[in-house]
Amino acid sequence: MAEPISSPASAARVAAFFDLDKTIIASSSALAFSKPLLRQGLISRRAALKSAYAQLVFSLSGADEDRTERMRAEISALCTGWDVAQVRAIVNETLHDIVDPLVYAEAAELIASHKAQGHDVVVLSAAGEEVVTPIAAMLGATRSVATRMEVVDGRYSGQVDFYCYGEQKAVAAKQLAADHGYDLASCFAYTDSSTDIPMLEVVGNPFAVNPDRALRRLAVERQWPVLIFSNPVSLRSRIPAPSPTALAVGVGIGAMAAAGVTWYGLARRKRGDQQA
Repeated sequence: MAEPISSPASAARVAAFFDLDKTIIASSSALAFSKPLLRQGLISRRAALKSAYAQLVFSLSGADEDRTERMRAEISALCTGWDVAQVRAIVNETLHDIVDPLVYAEAAELIASHKAQGHDVVVLSAAGEEVVTPIAAMLGATRSVATRMEVVDGRYSGQVDFYCYGEQKAVAAKQLAADHGYDLASCFAYTDSSTDIPMLEVVGNPFAVNPDRALRRLAVERQWPVLIFSNPVSLRSRIPAPSPTALAVGVGIGAMAAAGVTWYGLARRKRGDQQA
């Protein structure tokens, strides 16, 4: 169970920033959609097996940057040229069935605790905004920021407009604070990954959740609290479902289910090749 939380007394608004994969949900939000993509013919059985193996590696190992980006780059190569409408339909039809069983009970309780204290809840994720936005709506989050992808003639071009990854999560948190009046010194941040250390460093209350080795080591050095989430449960059983209108809006922009979290790795690899 997540530890009780409380915020310092402050007249300014407070936000709790949450990473998504392995922090709120016990999986990669992108790779979780490989089965419906296979059924709809967007990926081959060989590609589905590759993504399933990558998911196993992701689940059993520390989410270090090199391993995560290699996995994401492998899958992202499959996605360029996919039809947006087709992927949107897949997200619409499978979102609840896929995501519901993956939500950590501890994360759901923590989100509810923050909301009860009047805090805004913000999901910051490297996954595509088209899948992050409806998941955030399901969680009852106030808002979300995620990777934004370019669409050309109704298809994914492979170009990235904004990487919500690494240092850019800290940039997003600072911009949200400026836009919504958050006092970052009173804000909270939760993540499992050492790639999100910049986000943890901009808030006054950083938490490591199921941390990888590098993050655990830093958390010990800096005396940041470490939370262990281990109990995925159905989201429907814990959080009231949003209204049909709200869900339709969220799912309506849910187009990058399997690709969003992978684009950064591919673009980063290409950039590295160019600099080599």
